[in-house]
Amino acid sequence: MMRLENILSPARSRMNVPGGSKKRVLEFIAALFAADQPDINSDLLFDSLIAREKLGSTGFGNGIAIPHCRLAGCTTPMGAILHLDSPVDFNAIDGAPVDLLFVLLVPETATEQHLALLRQIAALFDNDTLRERLRNAPDNQALYQTALAAAPTVEIA
Repeated sequence: MMRLENILSPARSRMNVPGGSKKRVLEFIAALFAADQPDINSDLLFDSLIAREKLGSTGFGNGIAIPHCRLAGCTTPMGAILHLDSPVDFNAIDGAPVDLLFVLLVPETATEQHLALLRQIAALFDNDTLRERLRNAPDNQALYQTALAAAPTVEIA
């Protein structure tokens, strides 16, 4: 059992992230992880996120996207949570623009357990009340705490 706090960090919990376009948001995500994790190459991460989006949108509906990818050099699942200052088109299944993102990076050798983690995160964001609380968080720390309170533990070995 892994705790969400082992995946998410306050440094990767951000309110009022500049939107603009899906590309700009993915660039921000890559830079955010690279700044927090020196072993992560932002260009490689950006390319990996773009490649994953080309397979199919990670926009889940209700203004939520869960960009994710396998990443060389990533040794443990890592996440970020972002609330955008203005929604962007993510080609979500319901056509709605996205303003709330949970980003998940997993090791290149990701197993079925990591897919289970992705499903749990998607289920977590399917909660109307949680989405509203995340959108109304006054600052980065509150966004982080709200996410942790919603799912203190996730099932991953």
